Amino acid sequence: MTETVQPGRHITMHIRITLDNGIVAEDSFDDEPLRFVVGDGSVLPNLEQALIGLPRNEPTRILISADEGFGARDPGNIHTMQRADFPPNVDVAPGRVIGFNTPSGEEVAGTIIEVGTDRVDVDFNHPLAGHNLTVDVEILDIGDIPTQA
Repeated sequence: MTETVQPGRHITMHIRITLDNGIVAEDSFDDEPLRFVVGDGSVLPNLEQALIGLPRNEPTRILISADEGFGARDPGNIHTMQRADFPPNVDVAPGRVIGFNTPSGEEVAGTIIEVGTDRVDVDFNHPLAGHNLTVDVEILDIGDIPTQA
């Protein structure tokens, strides 16, 4: 019987995420593979579900709609901030992703979308929100969870 991806197993895989417009958002095929434990929350839940049952070394394409992926873009997650709130040495060019600290101390990423003389518009939506995703994967290894030495 062929070993397949199952919850609780340690997976090593290559992944390529492509948007509908052809932009590749992530690609590990020419780099280090992704390693994670199925069910640990480190992978998008609907992607993780689609991996269950996949065997090793079988390239697979998975389509994930925007709603099943990172959700729709929320206009309420776009905020206008004062330019003076940014240190003078920080480049606030459109497209730049900057880490911001929330009042609880958590860091969240924001993408600069527009810069004015005294204001900066920042998008706090996930960069893949609103995008349908084509995910190409190849499972390289299925193993037990590594034990701590």
